[in-house]
Amino acid sequence: MNLYGLTKEELEQYFVSIGEKKFKATQVFEWLYQKRVTTIEEFSNIKKEVREQLQKDFSLELPKVIKREIDIDVEKYLFELSDNERIEAVLMRHNYGLSVCVSSQVGCNMGCKFCESGRLKKVRNLEAHEMVGQILVIESLIKERISSVVIMGIGEPLDNYENVIRFIKIINDAKGIQIGARHITLSTCGLIPKIKELSELDIQINLAISLHAPNDHLRSEIMPINKAYPLQELMETIKEYIKKTNRRVTMEYILLKGVNDQKKHAKELANLLRGMNVYVNLIPYNETNHIEFQKSDKETIDAFYRELQKEKIQVTVRREFGSSISAACGQLRSKEIK
Repeated sequence: MNLYGLTKEELEQYFVSIGEKKFKATQVFEWLYQKRVTTIEEFSNIKKEVREQLQKDFSLELPKVIKREIDIDVEKYLFELSDNERIEAVLMRHNYGLSVCVSSQVGCNMGCKFCESGRLKKVRNLEAHEMVGQILVIESLIKERISSVVIMGIGEPLDNYENVIRFIKIINDAKGIQIGARHITLSTCGLIPKIKELSELDIQINLAISLHAPNDHLRSEIMPINKAYPLQELMETIKEYIKKTNRRVTMEYILLKGVNDQKKHAKELANLLRGMNVYVNLIPYNETNHIEFQKSDKETIDAFYRELQKEKIQVTVRREFGSSISAACGQLRSKEIK
């Protein structure tokens, strides 16, 4: 088992199970996440026999960076895991700090037509320690602190629910990586049962919905998940989520040239979302060599934005990152596999 994959509460239970005091879990967290030591032998305030037991029971293995691409304000990392599978993470520099987009699965089974990740099917879920490791390795390389995390890399986070929640608890812990809940965003294509489950947790993270179409016909064409969880059911679930958590939800909308980017689509989107505590994040598409979709031109994006504003929908256009590197989700991994 990997020590980076345990919450503080789970570590407390472990220490009790071996006849030790719970507070040792806090000490271990401080060594791992505050002092950033990389060997159990360095836990100098924990007695030798306990350290030896920890070494028998746990590893501190981290993902290995095998490729790093750098552009203005963005870095893309390709990691190799202990079973030689590969995942990606993206570091973005904003005027408010550094954010990292982490992967939650090796591959993805959601099959969104515009997504490079979905071309390569899901191999397995990531363990919590493999998600934590993405942050720790990047911070060790850049010698800077990451202030926000987006779970929006390769994979569908709610399809790996337990590990993702464990990961959130670890990075949010005051003795862990100390990333505030409101600086953690989970992005999902809309797994309704898991959104409902998430709404029951007392975790004030940000929820983002990968919407990308304003009606069932179009959404089902580009996002197969919509056939299982159609828009009306999804919108009702989001309304319930907002009511329970009192949190605003982000609606992500990738603009695809000639597909979902016309004025009529903006009007439909406004009608779909009117009266809800949401805002729309318009995303210029990152084109790839393997997928036929194209990025909408600036004039079309601006017109779509203005139409939503006119309809009194809160809207932003995401800043573009990494146009000269493999910035699309799954693109770097796909290139390496090819």
